[in-house]
Amino acid sequence: MTQQVTRRARRSALMAVAVLAAGGLVLSGCGSSGDDGGGETEAGEFDFTGKDVGAMEDYGVGDTFSATEAVEFGLFYRDHPNYPLDENWLILSELEKNQNVTFDIVSAPLSEWDQRKSLVIGAGDAPDIVSVTYPGQEVAFVAGGAILPASDFVQYMPNYMDKVEKWGLEADLDQLRQEDGKYYLFPGFREEPRPEYTFAVRSDIWEELGLSLEPETFDDFRDQLETVKEAYPDLYPMTDRWSANGPIEGTLAFVAPNFGTSAGWNFSQGLTWDGEEFVYTGATDEYKELVEFYASLVEDGLLDPEALTQDDDQAKQKVASGQALSVGTNNQEIIGYRQTLEELGTDGELSLIRVPAGPAGDNFQAGQRLVSGFMLSSEVQESENFLALLQFLDWLYYSDEGLEFAKWGVEGETYAKESDGKRVLDADITAMGINPGAPENLQADYGFSNGVWMLVHGSSVDLDRSMLPEEALTFVEDMSTKKILELPPPAPLSEVEREQVSLYQSALKDHVYQNTAAFILGQRSLDEWDAYVTELDGMNMTQYLDIVNSAQERYAENNG
Repeated sequence: MTQQVTRRARRSALMAVAVLAAGGLVLSGCGSSGDDGGGETEAGEFDFTGKDVGAMEDYGVGDTFSATEAVEFGLFYRDHPNYPLDENWLILSELEKNQNVTFDIVSAPLSEWDQRKSLVIGAGDAPDIVSVTYPGQEVAFVAGGAILPASDFVQYMPNYMDKVEKWGLEADLDQLRQEDGKYYLFPGFREEPRPEYTFAVRSDIWEELGLSLEPETFDDFRDQLETVKEAYPDLYPMTDRWSANGPIEGTLAFVAPNFGTSAGWNFSQGLTWDGEEFVYTGATDEYKELVEFYASLVEDGLLDPEALTQDDDQAKQKVASGQALSVGTNNQEIIGYRQTLEELGTDGELSLIRVPAGPAGDNFQAGQRLVSGFMLSSEVQESENFLALLQFLDWLYYSDEGLEFAKWGVEGETYAKESDGKRVLDADITAMGINPGAPENLQADYGFSNGVWMLVHGSSVDLDRSMLPEEALTFVEDMSTKKILELPPPAPLSEVEREQVSLYQSALKDHVYQNTAAFILGQRSLDEWDAYVTELDGMNMTQYLDIVNSAQERYAENNG
């Protein structure tokens, strides 16, 4: 059977899976785990004989990849509603012209992306490249053998290896390793973490009251909110958002490191490394201190109690109408707040503040340098274009040239470079708030700055910040003095252990979230904290920790 016929068959199978997905059918995993098709030599290197068609002979760091003959790769594509897939995009024509690469694309809408991805991989029909996968999402597919162990093949990706070494990413990659010591995701890299979330305050009110826009600690910030409340007793000094799946998840995520814990979006599996073993985050004194702080804000009328349950639009309206004078935000959301202020005719200014220090120090969360990446089907190691695929992906996602291309487009057509190296978007094109009102959009009309082909906003500090407005750059610089917390040691679980703890994790997290809201809102007294911890223990908290800590010890023994 020819390669083209095989691709057509795979496309038909994928479309069939898509139909089944719409009907809610659940498919079981298939495939053999870790099968390398006999390609591994005794030296531990992969034998690319017959699998190097289209590959460059001397491809290395800094080289522009161009396949020696035309190649086509299967791509499972996440279709974003803000920039729907267009087969006439410049990014696709440029990759065909310069890299000799085209794609056999099967797409799924953003709203169904994770579900469809699970079904396609579970059915054993994954295309060569499965795009937009966040760290941790790959774990569910490891046991079935449907995805390639990335760590076995990154040695053939010179730009990848170069950035791991130069940026010291080894410890970050260890967080991805599974029980077999391998990792299965090709992650996006950041040279340095980029802080994005903080509070937006009504700076006109802050200045009117003589308050600093740089409160040093959360106690200082609380004092400011009290001053605002005294001056404007009928308003809330603060409201908040990001409560769709739990209480103020976004804000608690960026506040928590300063209290020595994790919360909200970063609560994750509910584990905290105390230097000797994993403890359950929601039962720690540090988590209690965070909850106590927010409970005091509600009790004293400084935080709108509806913040813990309202939807984002309600929070935005309260800020825009002047009912609340501060709120959680990021550099993109603050633009929307300001637009709504203007639309409602509210006379006021909003500014970002640096996230204050807390009782645990002036901290930034660990593990923010690995971002959304991609997986490869385990079947690609049987392809005659396997080496060409690895080289192309290495160039596009990890080389400086490929990263710049995926973000900014084509020099002289979508952007220009000034003498100092600064990139300037064409005046007729808008992107990320640059050139608002321009007739064309870099994402929607050209396909660039697209999460499918750009794992992160540039990876290097230079590219990552190259589209940020001055306000966001100042915020990032201000936050750069925070201490980045250390990563915990790996504790990968076996498949049986994962199944066992998944039930514990869900029940424990639900209980933590319910009681976090209840404690903050005063619906449950903090005098009952010990009783709450006892309730967690009754929900298998100790058993959960025993499994995780045993896994950590086992991994340490087996991997040094």
